[in-house]
Amino acid sequence: MRTLLSATLLLTALWGSPARSQSTLDQAQTQWYSGRQAQAIELVEAAMAQNPLAARPRFTLAWMVQERGDLRRAETLLRALVQDFPDHAEGLNNLAVIQAQRGELDAALRGLQLAVQLQPEHAQAQENLGDVLLHLAQRAYGQAAKIQPAARLQLKTRQLEQILRPSAN
Repeated sequence: MRTLLSATLLLTALWGSPARSQSTLDQAQTQWYSGRQAQAIELVEAAMAQNPLAARPRFTLAWMVQERGDLRRAETLLRALVQDFPDHAEGLNNLAVIQAQRGELDAALRGLQLAVQLQPEHAQAQENLGDVLLHLAQRAYGQAAKIQPAARLQLKTRQLEQILRPSAN
C-alpha cells in the first residue's frame, strides 16, 4: 500500500495552487523535493507553530515523517488530525496505511471505508482499501483451512499470496 505520492496530487492536496505566493509550505515543498528533508520538516513545523489548528501543515508534517519512516510520530500526528478533522480523507488513508502495515487490518478497513465514503474519487484510498480486503480474505481463508483443510482453500491462499507479493514496480 502506498500513501498519497503523486506529485500532482501533492501539489494540490498539500501545498495548494502553484500560482500562490511563496508561503512557508511552498518553501517546504521546494526543500523536500531538493533532498533537504530535515529543513522541509523544520519549515512545516514553523508553519504549525504559527497556526497549530490548521489541517494542511499538520497533514504535511505527518506525510513527511511517514515518508521518512517515523511511523510512530506519523501515527500520532495523523490520529490528532483525524480527531480534529474527521472528514480528512487523506489523513484517514495514511493512518490506515500505518495500521495495515502493523497488521491491524480491521482498523485499517474502517479508516479506508470512511476515507472513500468521504472522497470516492480518492484513487489511492480505493487501492489501499482493495489491498486491505485482499489481506482480510487471505486471513479468512487461512482460518477456514485450520478448521477444515481443503485443497480449494490452499489454492485460493496461494493465488492471493501471488497477488499480494510485492512487485518490482
